[in-house]
Amino acid sequence: MTSFKAEYDAYCASFGVPDRIEAMFFDANAIPRGKWVPGKDVGKLIKGGLRIPEAAYAPNIFGEEVDATGLGSVKGDPDGELVPVIGTLKPVPWLEGNVAQVLLEMTDDDGVTSVLSPRGILANIVARFAALGLRPVVATELEFYICRAREDSDEAPEPPTGLGRARNYEMGALVRSEEIMAEIISAAQTQGMPTDALIAEYGPGQFEVNFNHTDDVLFAADTAVLFRKLVSGVVHQHDLEATFMAKPYADHPGNGMHVHVSLIDEAGNNVFSADHGVSENLGLAVAGVLKTMHELHLVFAPHLNSFRRFQLGSFAPTSPDWGIDHRGVAVRLPDVAGPAARLEHRISGADVNPYLVLAAILGGILHGLETKPELQPALGPKDTSSKTKLTHDWIAAIDGFAASDVAKDIFGPTFHHVFTEIKRDEAAILTRIIPPSEYRAYLSRL
Repeated sequence: MTSFKAEYDAYCASFGVPDRIEAMFFDANAIPRGKWVPGKDVGKLIKGGLRIPEAAYAPNIFGEEVDATGLGSVKGDPDGELVPVIGTLKPVPWLEGNVAQVLLEMTDDDGVTSVLSPRGILANIVARFAALGLRPVVATELEFYICRAREDSDEAPEPPTGLGRARNYEMGALVRSEEIMAEIISAAQTQGMPTDALIAEYGPGQFEVNFNHTDDVLFAADTAVLFRKLVSGVVHQHDLEATFMAKPYADHPGNGMHVHVSLIDEAGNNVFSADHGVSENLGLAVAGVLKTMHELHLVFAPHLNSFRRFQLGSFAPTSPDWGIDHRGVAVRLPDVAGPAARLEHRISGADVNPYLVLAAILGGILHGLETKPELQPALGPKDTSSKTKLTHDWIAAIDGFAASDVAKDIFGPTFHHVFTEIKRDEAAILTRIIPPSEYRAYLSRL
């Protein structure tokens, strides 16, 4: 395996000595955290001298410590050692100067990855498939909005000039945003992100990027979370904002993250493929994902705003149904035969932690393969769902996750507890805030 020293030397040979390295990991909410390391101090990364409190994995969305997790000052705020993830040292082309970035993992003194690491949790799930002689192949699709720059964080977003509503697949929207879109694609290529397609989506200033399928699941998750950082960085250079918030506009579609998954065996065969109909393995995978969807809903919709996507008549599925090439269901089967046989998971917002979402989907597939639940009939285009609808209530999703043995199995008891308490803390803060709409509706009338 290539060492980080060799990777750093190769970077310097191609780009020169970096002015700084943005060394980071992503916390439970997929917020990047870490340190800027001057290029001259790279020895701290090479020799393992970079440390940070382990609680940095587990603040709430505001960056505040959550005592109920048992981390931080409650525990004495111990440090973990940060080690570079080989293969992730990349230039940051949208910033001035020679700036590099690298992903980190936190380890204990024995070199074991922290149980709080979302990336480490996903690695554990992938290892469980490997033990069965299987490799997941995944691809993600991410939606985002570009908005005018705001002077105050409390201001509502507004679309950029010239990008009106309902631009669904409109080429003109891409042309009018050509400079920014070209820079996004160029930066993604520079950082080795395998972009497949970029399209204008339905909302004003809304776009979607598709990534190529890969059997390197960790790379796919790295790509998804780093792409969000990339888009925000490029758009900021144009005095605009980008957001992957699930529902930034009340009257326009939300931002989703769809995930495509297939499984291949040691010979490279797609075990989801069948000559006729839906294969047993694909059927079990779909059944497992649907059976665990209610319990894991918090991972697919982790924030208060996330639940604004789940409305009747919206583009987000509201029931745990499946169907053949049916975009109105939670799990769509685009293809059931040949190398492209796969399921498409359509529940998640773009505001999720991609590591946790991929772990949850793959964990649901494992649950199906291991417990063999019955697959209910597919939902047809004109059928009405008979399933219990996914909750519209954040607190109900938190409680469902907290009580789930499946969630404990997928994420481990420590992270399961920590994530639950982070979300309970956020809910306690955000549900106490009285929005202006309530004053407008009630204050002078009641």
